[in-house]
Amino acid sequence: MSASSRAFTSTRTLSSSPLFSPSITSSKSFTFFRLHFRQFIHRHSFIVISNISNFSSIMPHNQKRGGRTEQRWIQKPGSDKMDGPSDVPEVKSAASAESITNGINRLGIAENNAQPPVPVPQFGSISVDEIAPLHGQSNGQSHVSVGCSLVKNANLHGKQQENAAQTAALSKLFRQNLLENFTVDNFTYSTAKIRATFYPKFENEKSDQEVRIRMIELVSKGLATLEVSLKHSGSLFMYAGHEGGAYAKNSFGNVYTAVGVFVLGRIFLESWGTEASKKQAEFNAFLEREHMSISMELVTAVLGDHGQRPREDYVVVTAVTELGYGKPKFYSTPEIIAFCRKWRLPTNHIWLFLTRNSVTSFFAAYDALCEEGTATSVCKALDEVADISVPGSKDHIKVQGEILEGLVARLVSHESSKQMELVLKAYPSPIGEVHQDLGPGLREICAANRSDEKQQIKALLQNVGTSFCPDYVDWFGIEAADVHPRNADRSVVSKFLQANPCDNSTIKLKEMVRLMREKRFPAAFKCYHNFHKINTISGDNLHYKMVIHVHSDSGFRRYQKEMRYKPDLWPLYRGFFVDINLFKASKEKAEEIARISADIGKNDKDSDDPSRQSGLADEDANLMIKLKFLTYKLRTFLIRNGLSVLFKEGPAAYRTYYLRQMKIWNTSPGKQRQLSKMLDEWAVYIKRKCGHRQLSSSVYLSEAEPFLEQYAKRSPENQALIGCAGDLVRTEDFLAIVEGGRDEEGDLETEKDLTPSSPSPDAVQKKEGLIVFFPGIPGCAKSALCKEILSASGGLEDDRPIHSLMGDLIKGRYWQKIADERRRKPYSIVLADKNAPNEEVWRQIEDMCRSTKASAVPIVPDSEGTETNPFSLDALAVFIYRVLNRVNHPGNLDKSSPNAGYVLLMFYHLYDGKSRREFESELIERFGSLVKMPLLKSERSPVPDKVKTVLEEGINLYWLHSKRHGRLDSTKGTYVREWVTWEKQLRETLFGNAEYLTSIQVPFEFAVNQVLEQLKRITKGEYTTPTSEKRKFGTIVFAAIDVPVADILNLLSNISKNEPKVKAFLEDTNMANNLKTAHITLAHKRSHGVTAVANYGPFVNQTVPVDVAALFLSDKLAALETHPGSVDGQKISSKNQWPHLTLWTAEGIPPKEANTLPDLLLQGKANRIEIKPPFRISGVLQFH
Repeated sequence: MSASSRAFTSTRTLSSSPLFSPSITSSKSFTFFRLHFRQFIHRHSFIVISNISNFSSIMPHNQKRGGRTEQRWIQKPGSDKMDGPSDVPEVKSAASAESITNGINRLGIAENNAQPPVPVPQFGSISVDEIAPLHGQSNGQSHVSVGCSLVKNANLHGKQQENAAQTAALSKLFRQNLLENFTVDNFTYSTAKIRATFYPKFENEKSDQEVRIRMIELVSKGLATLEVSLKHSGSLFMYAGHEGGAYAKNSFGNVYTAVGVFVLGRIFLESWGTEASKKQAEFNAFLEREHMSISMELVTAVLGDHGQRPREDYVVVTAVTELGYGKPKFYSTPEIIAFCRKWRLPTNHIWLFLTRNSVTSFFAAYDALCEEGTATSVCKALDEVADISVPGSKDHIKVQGEILEGLVARLVSHESSKQMELVLKAYPSPIGEVHQDLGPGLREICAANRSDEKQQIKALLQNVGTSFCPDYVDWFGIEAADVHPRNADRSVVSKFLQANPCDNSTIKLKEMVRLMREKRFPAAFKCYHNFHKINTISGDNLHYKMVIHVHSDSGFRRYQKEMRYKPDLWPLYRGFFVDINLFKASKEKAEEIARISADIGKNDKDSDDPSRQSGLADEDANLMIKLKFLTYKLRTFLIRNGLSVLFKEGPAAYRTYYLRQMKIWNTSPGKQRQLSKMLDEWAVYIKRKCGHRQLSSSVYLSEAEPFLEQYAKRSPENQALIGCAGDLVRTEDFLAIVEGGRDEEGDLETEKDLTPSSPSPDAVQKKEGLIVFFPGIPGCAKSALCKEILSASGGLEDDRPIHSLMGDLIKGRYWQKIADERRRKPYSIVLADKNAPNEEVWRQIEDMCRSTKASAVPIVPDSEGTETNPFSLDALAVFIYRVLNRVNHPGNLDKSSPNAGYVLLMFYHLYDGKSRREFESELIERFGSLVKMPLLKSERSPVPDKVKTVLEEGINLYWLHSKRHGRLDSTKGTYVREWVTWEKQLRETLFGNAEYLTSIQVPFEFAVNQVLEQLKRITKGEYTTPTSEKRKFGTIVFAAIDVPVADILNLLSNISKNEPKVKAFLEDTNMANNLKTAHITLAHKRSHGVTAVANYGPFVNQTVPVDVAALFLSDKLAALETHPGSVDGQKISSKNQWPHLTLWTAEGIPPKEANTLPDLLLQGKANRIEIKPPFRISGVLQFH
């Protein structure tokens, strides 16, 4: 490929591509090809009525915003990943030409002149024409775009009679308690088919910085390409056709999915004009026939505020998935673009980075923009540093605005660029929107139907038209009949697991569900009646929809670990919906199923796995990093998510909250100061305006946007902080009604609500108090430790008084007593001798620190922990064993306690859901320190099987008990007898292994000494906060070569020996003591732009030789003239016209004025002392 930049211009017809033969580009057919990572694979065909050559014959463009017809392909000169002499890629061999042709021909689309019938829309068993027209829809006739066919009045009576009969039959059917009467036996079978899903959620086990390094390494070796896409700010929406269903992140049949269906349907109207109804029906039929789903980012102003109210309501396709009857297969990005251009669906902006230089420049560009970036500046910078840029069909700036949520960077096949080139040639950008009366829009419909959520849903579905939404059973079930509700009994899952599987897909899904239930993952398996199958339901044939809802990210992490041990497990997907069929089979049918089952899985080798296609290891194929921008986060996380803290707990708590968030993000000190000033002002403003009534988070921008706009106008600094404000879209009149306060996307939660409310203990002041507390479990020896601290010789080598409050001796609210004690003795050290096991207690301690000017130090028993608990089973065994050896304990938890084991399990489960790393990181981020109390010897034998077994049995019994009875004591409830038996077995087992449990513990004296030493370091200010997983990179302002100060001082000393002026200068400025750092600025983002700074990314941490040629002196400035050398044969050039190292400026003179020294020399206002030969020093290129 030529080294020159190239651009490929979109064309209107496929005949312009040399890849298509005349037969392929005929007016009766066109092709759509699916590209694989390493080769083109011929696959099944599908029928679609369409004619690509007619693209240009449709009406002129609509005047609506958001359409984007421009298509760019950018290639940088000298890319070592794109070889070849020609300007466009050509097939050089017959073999490669044949593979491309096969790939293109894989999905032949034959013309089908028989247009599918357009059914009458059904609302349950009632057709649309039987429902009173809603606001925004005419009763007389519908818009052409909607494509509604109303039933003529002559047929209405017969239709109503038919519906009444159907309703009566269904009512009778559902009243029979079909599921309850459905028994599982040897002739009971089940099938499970995924209907919609999004990508698996993989958690990087490495830090963000380690992920970056690995990405750069793999791209540098030519093993992968880095793909970056825009993150539009909306909600996940999945669509599998009308029969397959419309889904939100963890639900269906609600206003979120109704809005999604309407917006997607309207996309067809905007793109296809008068053909829209036909194309909508074809698209539904295609998704159902091919068993596919598409995932989209649904961006709309009617579902609540994110970072900025979008100017238009739209979707962007983010995934296309073939579900088939096996493991879901996700299209690559080139395949998604081809698919979307065929159906004229919106695509995202994509950038590809093929070389080490471009990847490192990308990360540097993000670091330079992460605190100030907007859509314009980010897209401009990425266009400049990327090897390939493919603009999306929806321009973020036009349809959403300048506030950009973030970027998603992931590794893809190293062949991706070639695939992308072929797709862009074969599938030119579709035309823009067409002129047409589209009927009422989303915001108009929602505004006109404000009575309740159900009314809005009905109006939206009716207006989308019958071609796209023939009936509404997913939203309302069989509403007209008095029948069973949509929700199904929980026993569906149990009977599904018990029934015989019919195929490999069912086997794998049952394996997944069974594992998650047995391991008690934080997930729900919600089942609903599948009313799409209503005509086939009987007592022996039941159909359900199952929603697999993972409640927390820890579930994904735990499942990911299970996959490492069981590679054949299917991934745990985000947005996971399954159709389940339970049925009885005759003896003959059962034998047939058994014969087929013998070959199950033989052809399902998951050959489409990305990791196997790309040749990357699993952990590399799944590497992904999300990069968000501060201009978005200040709105969503700091303002919106902080509203509840501000209104419920007050401005002081709100300040603690936002400082915590900024510390988590590693926000630069300058931005922290600016944000603190702005957020304090916001808190005063909104509290004064709203009083005690909290501002709704769904419309928070109604108040925040005008405030931010006025704040930004005060100074350029404020403008950079805010990013963009103004042009507010009002939503109060058309906001969708979400009953029950649901938040489908879940982003109203804070990003790991952590940070120290107390000053970091490595800077503890003697005027402050100190709270020492214990996030532990009974038996962790906290009371014994407190006694040792009180009686220790010399105490903590601190002059503050120390006293302890034992929780078992305090009546009433313990933590309130601690707060009272803090106020009485504000400069003392309090030992809070009580278990502090959860975040609720930690927040109380934070409040005390803030209100009484204290720091807090947690002391935790050291343990390896598990994936879901910070304490291991052997630690739990030791804690219980210690408790069972107590006598006359003040809290009555000792050997005489009948349910001591249950109480310890209750405390153990208070920590459930946190790994050891998460547990420690959270405490460190909240309180700035952590003291570990040694517990178990590192060299110890494994836990005896009997001990492990009895603990696991207790954990399982606790899970059953708490699931049924909540926090009811074990001496009450269903499992009383089982608890008595287990408590007896627990004692026998632990006392039978007493020698082991005693031998694995470290000596108590050793543990006490270790704790005392750590506490002393904290009180002396010698404590160093442990590293956490926060990113170690920050905002980049400029690139420079850092040089050793000692080398510079040595050079100046040598010059001064022969130059009296230099000697006098050094003495007058006290250079030896005042020169603390020395660097040669190469580029500054304010002066030279983000890209100029980012392009030094490949050379960061590299040693650069520098020749110092002269010393410049004036009465107010001093600098060294420098000439940077080369790294690996590549010259390091400064963007400054005069490369230099600033030594000194007079008071009040900014360092950048050193750039004027050459001009001052010409004016006779400066002196130049040449250094012959030039003095060679070495420095390291760094970002600052």
